[in-house]
Amino acid sequence: MFQLDPIFARIAADPIAYARQWKADTGRPVIGTLCSYAPEEIITAAGGLPLRLLTTGAGDQGADAHLQAYSCSLVRGALSDWLNGRLAVLDGVVFAHTCDSMQRLSDIWRLSRQDRFHADVLWPATVTGPGAEVYSVEMLREFAASYGGYFNTVVDDPALAAAADLYNRIRHRLQQLYALRRERPGLVAGGDWLAVMRTAMVMDRQTLADTLDTLVSVLAQQPAPDFEGKRLMLAGGVCEAPGIYQTIEAAGAEVVWDDLCTGWRYAAGEIDPTEAIWTALARRYLRRSVCPAKHAGLTHRADELIAAAREASADGVILLYLKFCDPHLFDYPYLKQRLAAADLPCLMVELEDPRGAEGQLRTRLEAFIEML
Repeated sequence: MFQLDPIFARIAADPIAYARQWKADTGRPVIGTLCSYAPEEIITAAGGLPLRLLTTGAGDQGADAHLQAYSCSLVRGALSDWLNGRLAVLDGVVFAHTCDSMQRLSDIWRLSRQDRFHADVLWPATVTGPGAEVYSVEMLREFAASYGGYFNTVVDDPALAAAADLYNRIRHRLQQLYALRRERPGLVAGGDWLAVMRTAMVMDRQTLADTLDTLVSVLAQQPAPDFEGKRLMLAGGVCEAPGIYQTIEAAGAEVVWDDLCTGWRYAAGEIDPTEAIWTALARRYLRRSVCPAKHAGLTHRADELIAAAREASADGVILLYLKFCDPHLFDYPYLKQRLAAADLPCLMVELEDPRGAEGQLRTRLEAFIEML
């Protein structure tokens, strides 16, 4: 397998350390995000660094005193990290409208520290509704005005257009990497693909674009490995555990595609440079691959998932969910039925903590791959 530049593993292992050094070098703000619907282009246009928050893995230290027992490990871990000072590098945080637990986390976060920037970006739940686009444009403008007012900067059309061009370049490169992953299973270890995506949500975006240019150029020249094992697709919310990929690969399979918030849904869609910039930005978020927290049609999620699995020639689908993630768990019965009708075997895996799940998953993953 091709060995990636160690910078990807280093940043993925400690994104907070990277953000801390970036802030010291530039003197510019670091803004935490918790969802791929956070409009990073606006933060970047204003000179900030969008930093996707997952969890440091330090465990819950006081978060349960503020949260319902049915909050997922992402919500609990992020709040614990915030309350205990592990996210002190943040100058602000942006929440997107998703689940009830994330909305309540936003409330607790805002009240716990009122000396940092805080914003809720409320995308419409029905992204295809008649007023969704007009509303979303105004919402983005209000967010930009709020951000600019707090940090004494202006997000004007030229700055936003430049940021949109940069993100188009980044997403185009990520999409090329996904195509290579689909076409050449085994080219790069699954844990390394995970590190690339984690880094893409952390690294200075201009530096990231240059780094991805080099990575795509180098990988495109690598020969396709001999691979005759099973081809799998991962779908769900977030994935932080390289051990899941290692277990899959040890059993003779490869993940050739995914539908994850920290994966394809972050990379999907581009901003049309021929349209008015605010409209184009809103349309990218409304038209990209949707998650279960958004509605684009009664069969849209399953149709997209099956089409992606077919294009990737996947032999099966692993649905990777965080425990207590209501949007994804409500989605499961319907997706399972549709996948079965399409002759695509699926395995649903519910994780309490994705970082420590390798042992409990090994037997189930191996049995599923053997069944395929």
